[in-house]
Parts: sequence; C-alpha cells; structure tokens
Amino acid sequence: MLMDYNDIVVIVGNYGSGKTEVSINLAVTERQTGKTVQLADLDLVNPYFRTREARKQLQLLDIDVILPQEQYMKADLPILSPGVAAMIRTKDILAILDAGGDGVGATVLAALAEPLKNRQTKVLQVVNPFRPYTDTLEGCERIRIEIETTAKMKITGLVSNANMMQDTTIEHVRQGYDFILRLADQNGLPVEFITVPDALQKANDMTQFSCPLLTIKRQLVPPWLQAEELT
Repeated sequence: MLMDYNDIVVIVGNYGSGKTEVSINLAVTERQTGKTVQLADLDLVNPYFRTREARKQLQLLDIDVILPQEQYMKADLPILSPGVAAMIRTKDILAILDAGGDGVGATVLAALAEPLKNRQTKVLQVVNPFRPYTDTLEGCERIRIEIETTAKMKITGLVSNANMMQDTTIEHVRQGYDFILRLADQNGLPVEFITVPDALQKANDMTQFSCPLLTIKRQLVPPWLQAEELT
C-alpha cells in the first residue's frame, strides 16, 4: 500500500514521538514520486531533535526547507518565518509542517488555523507507545485533545512510530501496529501509516501489516552516531 499526499500535511505529536523523523522521511518518500516538496520547521519547543539539523541532506534532494531567519536558528522563540506563510499559499506543491510537541508546541499552529481552513489539510498525530504519556490509549487521547484545543485544528489521522531508537526490533513495530489499531478503533480516526526502520523492513516480511509503511532512515541521532544516508 502506498502513501499519496497532496497540498498540506501537518505532523504533530508529543515530545519523544519522533514526529520530526517522520516529517523528514515522509518528505523524502514523497519527493521520490516526483512531487515538489517543501518542509517547514515549526518545532520551537525541542532544542535538539529538529528538522533544521538535517536540512543539508534534504536540500541535496531538492526538498526546500523553510526555517526561521539565520539569527534565530538556535533560539526557541515563537517565530513564524515569512516563508511559511508563502508556502501555505502556494498551490501544486506538497507542504509538510513539522509542528512542536504537545499543546505548547502546537501554539504556533493556531496562527495558521485560519489560512489552512480552506486548504486540503491533513493533521497527523504521531504516536510512540514506548514513550511516557502515550503508552496508554487514554494518554494518547489526552495528547490529541490538548493539541487540537491549542492548535485550533482537528487531528485527521494517526501514525504509529513505535521505536526504541537504535534498539528497535520488529516486535516493537508489531506492538505499535496493534496499539495504533486499537487507538483508531477507539477514536474513529484512520491509520495513515506506520513507520519501519530501513534495516528491519529489508529483513522482515512486511505483508503482516495491512496499512501503508513509511521507511525510516534515522537522521536526528546523538553526536556519537552517524545519520543514515537519505536517497
């Protein structure tokens, strides 16, 4: 099963969900289909795991990365780049917005709620059931309501990003798949896709999952690890 996104995709999730890694790899996957893709970094909460750290590789793949002005690159301030406003006005591109975690990070999205209202916008909640606060269905629901209330946008779909970083196994992916199906059954939202690390996808039978898969090549790694090459 293949993913096919158009117009605007907003990626949200709590701290530790891995939504930025999802945003980066989704941009790469969609670019491979020939689409014009732009990725905006709106994550002003997390000072390390941010899209901007991977921007050089993305730009080499002809993926435009919209960032705050240079003097604000290392600051966590509530700044919306003028480029973001221009991006959401541009048609015939896929615009991916990597938003901040939890309600606090979603605050910046509230400024975009009105301009996005008349666009074909998907808002995807990324869930990692191996992180605190999203290890129960009730916790995921609390996060969803918090984000929706603050961002003034409704979540339209779910993404399982079940992982233990470099220690992820296929069993973790399987458990995350089962978890996201239960969450979808509870709140009535569709499962848009689940993520699978590149090495695990190559080594295991993926027909066990009846939903689209997003291959993950990890980019946002600690200094002692090397990011995987994006192609």
